[in-house]
Amino acid sequence: MVQEQAAVIIVGAGPSGLATAACLNLHSIPFMILEREDCFASLWKKYAYDRLHLHLDKQFCVLPHIPFPHSYPRFISKQQFLSYLDDYVSHFNITPLYRRCVELAKFDEASNKWIVKARNLACGEVEDFTGRFLVVATGETSNPYTPEIQGLDTFPGGVLHSTQFRNGKAFTSHNVLVVGSGNSGLEIALDLANNGANTSIVVRSPVHILSKQMVYLGLILLKYTPVNMVDTLMVMLSKLVYGDLTKYGIIRPKEGPFFMKVAYGKYPVVDQGTYNKIKSGEIQVLPAISSIKGNEVMLENGKTRPFDTIVFCSGFKRSTNMWLKGDDYLLNDDGIPKPSFPNHWKGKNGLYCVGLSRRGLYGLNADAQNIANDINSLL
Repeated sequence: MVQEQAAVIIVGAGPSGLATAACLNLHSIPFMILEREDCFASLWKKYAYDRLHLHLDKQFCVLPHIPFPHSYPRFISKQQFLSYLDDYVSHFNITPLYRRCVELAKFDEASNKWIVKARNLACGEVEDFTGRFLVVATGETSNPYTPEIQGLDTFPGGVLHSTQFRNGKAFTSHNVLVVGSGNSGLEIALDLANNGANTSIVVRSPVHILSKQMVYLGLILLKYTPVNMVDTLMVMLSKLVYGDLTKYGIIRPKEGPFFMKVAYGKYPVVDQGTYNKIKSGEIQVLPAISSIKGNEVMLENGKTRPFDTIVFCSGFKRSTNMWLKGDDYLLNDDGIPKPSFPNHWKGKNGLYCVGLSRRGLYGLNADAQNIANDINSLL
């Protein structure tokens, strides 16, 4: 049983964990990162589709202390972001311990330290780690989620989660159903349609569709203007640009896009060209699925459609509550902070969380700096 100590234990080597490590590094605070995958930023490196770009202007996506290269465009591609992260890790000499799956983290009052037990997936051994501070950096997108649908096990075709989808090249002329109307769902549907697939998408819930320019304007205005006023403007602009979406099977929510993002973690869809495909009929919008029988998908409107492949863009769940014990203050059962913004990042007994404020990369930047500054003040 290996035993290691550091002032700070960070769980997760995604952008949140890397940003926190960089900020601790600048304060010369020793830390260790435990990462269950075999690389940092695994969601980006191993589980993201090829055409993915950051949906926000690069000024809202930069990590602390290192700017993006001047040559980068406003909206950065997956490969450009990964190149930036490679340089970031090298610059701050961040060396995570890979293939460590945390099974238990609890605060020991006798030693005033966090005890973390992690399974080394390379050898199967459980290793012990201790630290004065614990940072949960496992992110909002830690465990892929596929809903239970009656008859899904009878479907003879391919069933993928968005984390398994790379591009639409292999699906030309196939009947493909995308389930989920978030940013991943609409962008994957666009990629499928661009590659000649007969594409349909299930849009079960009301959704806001905004352009990149609208989102950029909204984020700038939020610095100076109340969220309800910004939301009113966003909805007005969306109606001007996209018109009445109900004729395509899409309903706008009653609540505003930025309010919903913070309150429920439901991001507005940033249109990459999917709207025009829906408008032209190249992408069919369908209601929710009621059941599946063989290759026939039965919809809630009573109609059935045959499909060759189903791609679930149904999001993620967090598993923090399965291994983090003794915390009844900071995180709820879904791994989201209980304290409201901007006090969401700090718990009790040296517990912190980063990147869980439902504010994306620009939220984790502030979290990481706040955490490092707070730890520095306590040492």
